[in-house]
Amino acid sequence: MATKAEALTQAPTVTDQQERDAVFDIFRRWGYLQATLDPLGQYLPQEAFPTPAPEGKAATEARRYYCGTLGIEFMHIPSAEQRQWLQAQIEKTPSKPNQAHILTKLIRADLFEQVIQARYLGTKRFSLEGITALIPFLDQIFETGSTLGVTKAMLAMNHRGRLNVMTNTIGRPASDIFTKFEDVDPRSTLGGGDVKYHLGATGDYTSPSGKLISLHLASNPSHLEAVDPVLVGRARARQERIGEGGKKQVLPILIHGDAAFAGQGILAETLNMETLPGYSVGGVIHIIVNNLLGFTANPDESNSTRFSTDIAKRLPIPIIHVNAEDPDAVVRVATIATEFRQRFGTGVVIDLIGYRRHGHSEVDDPTVTQPRRYAVIKDHKPLYQIYAEKIGVNPAREADAAQQEFLDQQKAATQADHIPHMATLPSYWDKYKGGEFDPADEVNTGLSAERVGELVTKLTSYPKDFHIHPKVKKLYEQRQEMGTGAKPFDYGMAELVAYASLVEDGTLVRLTGQDSQRGTFNQRHSVLIDTETETRYAPLAHMGEKGGRFEVYNSLLSEAAVLGFEYGFARDYPEALVLWEAQFGDFANGAQIIIDQFISASEAKWGLLSGVVMLLPHGYEGQGPEHSSARIERYLQLAANDNMQICQPSTAAQYFHLLRRQLLRSWRKPLIVFTPKSMLRHPDASSPIAEFGRDRFLNVIPDNEAQNPRRLIVCSGKIGHNLRVERAKRKDYSVGIIFLEQMYPWPEAELQAALDQYPDAEEIVWVQEEPANMGPLFYVMPLLRQVARDRAVLSVKRSASATPATGSAKAHDIEEKTLINVALGTSGDR
Repeated sequence: MATKAEALTQAPTVTDQQERDAVFDIFRRWGYLQATLDPLGQYLPQEAFPTPAPEGKAATEARRYYCGTLGIEFMHIPSAEQRQWLQAQIEKTPSKPNQAHILTKLIRADLFEQVIQARYLGTKRFSLEGITALIPFLDQIFETGSTLGVTKAMLAMNHRGRLNVMTNTIGRPASDIFTKFEDVDPRSTLGGGDVKYHLGATGDYTSPSGKLISLHLASNPSHLEAVDPVLVGRARARQERIGEGGKKQVLPILIHGDAAFAGQGILAETLNMETLPGYSVGGVIHIIVNNLLGFTANPDESNSTRFSTDIAKRLPIPIIHVNAEDPDAVVRVATIATEFRQRFGTGVVIDLIGYRRHGHSEVDDPTVTQPRRYAVIKDHKPLYQIYAEKIGVNPAREADAAQQEFLDQQKAATQADHIPHMATLPSYWDKYKGGEFDPADEVNTGLSAERVGELVTKLTSYPKDFHIHPKVKKLYEQRQEMGTGAKPFDYGMAELVAYASLVEDGTLVRLTGQDSQRGTFNQRHSVLIDTETETRYAPLAHMGEKGGRFEVYNSLLSEAAVLGFEYGFARDYPEALVLWEAQFGDFANGAQIIIDQFISASEAKWGLLSGVVMLLPHGYEGQGPEHSSARIERYLQLAANDNMQICQPSTAAQYFHLLRRQLLRSWRKPLIVFTPKSMLRHPDASSPIAEFGRDRFLNVIPDNEAQNPRRLIVCSGKIGHNLRVERAKRKDYSVGIIFLEQMYPWPEAELQAALDQYPDAEEIVWVQEEPANMGPLFYVMPLLRQVARDRAVLSVKRSASATPATGSAKAHDIEEKTLINVALGTSGDR
């Protein structure tokens, strides 16, 4: 048995380096918990480490790196290379920044706010005071980025500090901002426009070495974080326009509030996008302008954890907290974040922690809800004065000069007679337009049967060694028959032919949605999956000889973020056909903010166009309240000033023409399409190949089969086919059935012509599947009366209901049978 002395000599020795590494490992993991982050010293007190904090020389050194005014969370990142790179950046003596430049930025940031406070007292501006370090922080991102290949930076932010960023970062003249406060030329924005702290702006940054970065601050609504996926989609579009290297050249930056970062679900959805192939942008730099206050709510009322950033821990990205009253540390963090993003192509979260000098919107008194904090803020110096003292500089002369400059620009604004334009559209928008539709801009969308047949052949081709699923093989054989004219086209194939025709002519077609590669209803099969290897093959991806591309992605399980992303993508790729498909149209209301604030209103508020397409499966088939209605009424309620198109194509060929029309027109407006479910393969909705050669989409389909009808039914979608089938069974053509294919803009002339085809019909009846308080009824009835001349206008619909549809399949059948009988009978239900 070994003696005690022998055992001691055999024990492994711990080297000084190993001991140091063990100490440093603790601080790397938990040092941020004891960092000094709140400039006012009231929140975020030091918290004990889960592992006891060591003492000694190594601990003192580690504490200096990890427990100062900078705290970093990075040990959750799986990549050893990334962790080691971050360690190397943190565990070194930082180089001295350009302190004179930082001071200049801080002076201009504070004095800009002070001039507004003096000249426009009591007016909302959402001041940046208390966290003006954001301005030199952004400046350093651009300076560092310019040396690492960044040529374009795209920013989105909420209202806090937005006006300051417009002037001191984007480079808009302060007089532009002050003119907004003067509210000049109000008649030019009657019924439109937006408040000043929602508007976008463009400008340029020139680095000290002369390198140029173009800057774009995106417009956004008051709905916090809603702009996040929109900006990311816009960045992706810009990157794809560049091609190879685009992700390094285009830098997306999202600026958040602390309470919104923790509280808004769309932020979590956007974070989840960051590494997904269909949505990645090479990393987003997230900046939380953290004033430790959400309107009147304290952090413990907004966050369930210590930091509002904790939701970002789900991603393998660093989170860096920094005290905003240490500008040198702030600028250092900006350098680290930008270098990390450019080196590793992944995102970074920066938690810039300061305070809010005034109330939420300057008209609010914060001493009512945070009396202790605002007692401290009242006597707290502006940051530029604190920093000037730290570096030993008297800032008075520079501050006086900046103040006088802003006062002069404010005076100039009082004499302005028009609203300044703060953004310039890229040249790729030159050939597109908005406003009201001009019929002279209509386009032909038809293709010859020969061209359609050629496209079908390509769409149904795949490599010889590809193991196709037997069911899909049979479907492809049926589709080949469609191409020869032997079988009519269903919706799925008509859609793919439309895409193929555009891709082959050099267009980008981008389609995303839950299960969109195959299609929720097994109708698309745009991507084949090898049954043995699960290799994927998309015939459409091999048809772009002229530069066209087809991208189809099964999206993450999100409506709001994905639709926001696609709206944003379409904003910066107007020559592409960009489509988002809801799994069921009912689920689109999960993206209602995007629909209300961007899709329907962006032209009226910001003068910005988008051609994004929403595909919303709709139809009553006994599947219950959440699988029946895409809520047509909601889109019609949002329709005005030709802001969008709302259509329900009733045949496969109509769908084909509608998709091609959307791309080929120069008129760029969102397109809302109510697509079928049970009618996808229904014979009555199928189309012969000859219909693809027709000139264009028909806004109204007249009835050429009615015989001296006493009643003219006007309807849209599936119910029309049900009525046609029942009419054929009865062999009674004394009722005409007219399909309204485009509901908005209202096709008055076409509908008038269809009605006048049968002048002896005594009554016009609007028929819909939806309850009386839903569907197009409220919108259609007054418009029908305008074209009815002296004929009675009646309606048939389900009874008003709190839900769109019954949950009983049998009850649905009873309702539908009754509805059809009343519609085809002798009297209507007023």
